Amino acid sequence: MAGREQIIQRIRKALGHPRGGPSMVGDNTLLPTAPLVGILPTIPPEELLSKFEAELSKVAVLAHRAASRQELEETLKAILSGANATSVVLSRNPFLAELNIQALLRAWGKGVSVWQPPAAGDAPVGEDVSLRVFAEASFAATVGITGVEFALAETGSLVVTSWTEGVQLASLAPPVHVALYRRSQLVASLDEVLERLPVAHWPEQTVPGRSVVFITGTSRTADIEQILIRGVHGPGELHAILVESACFS
Repeated sequence: MAGREQIIQRIRKALGHPRGGPSMVGDNTLLPTAPLVGILPTIPPEELLSKFEAELSKVAVLAHRAASRQELEETLKAILSGANATSVVLSRNPFLAELNIQALLRAWGKGVSVWQPPAAGDAPVGEDVSLRVFAEASFAATVGITGVEFALAETGSLVVTSWTEGVQLASLAPPVHVALYRRSQLVASLDEVLERLPVAHWPEQTVPGRSVVFITGTSRTADIEQILIRGVHGPGELHAILVESACFS
């Protein structure tokens, strides 16, 4: 028990609660602890973007800002050129349609595949032809472009959901992932994300999707000889582009 108490005391000290943390009673039950105040300080609204971009840089994500339509197009063109991309896959996020990304890419001579859910009667039961075709296109593409549900400032995470994007392949399969987000999608904490996710209201409403993915940096692993390697299980290059309202004019 002495060793266990020492561990608990070290945790209390690290959290700044040397005497106010949880304690043991006779049956080894933890007593309630006081709230952890100040462990993750509140991020003021005016600092959300700078905090988000600072956290992105820590996890090897390239942050961009597009204040105009011209800047957005120049940023996308530079990313595609740097990746030597000839083919691109798009999620079904309405944001991409609002920005007319598909037509823009085709005008640049890029091959474009867009995820569309299968129509009734398109495929036999047990075989989703549209998904199979899109999966093949995603693994063959150089770049995948998606929107996001939220941009989480405290960890630099992109929150991507299947009910907005469709399948998640555009963000997972190509070696380069480009995520577009609005300033209004910036949130400070995980608590805010969980409160605002549509799935939080299930089963009171029907949620047309099954997955929520938190993307924090590029794909990486250190399983082999503890050497960090990027891009083994997914994109090795990730770009997050803030799209301001002027980009729609």
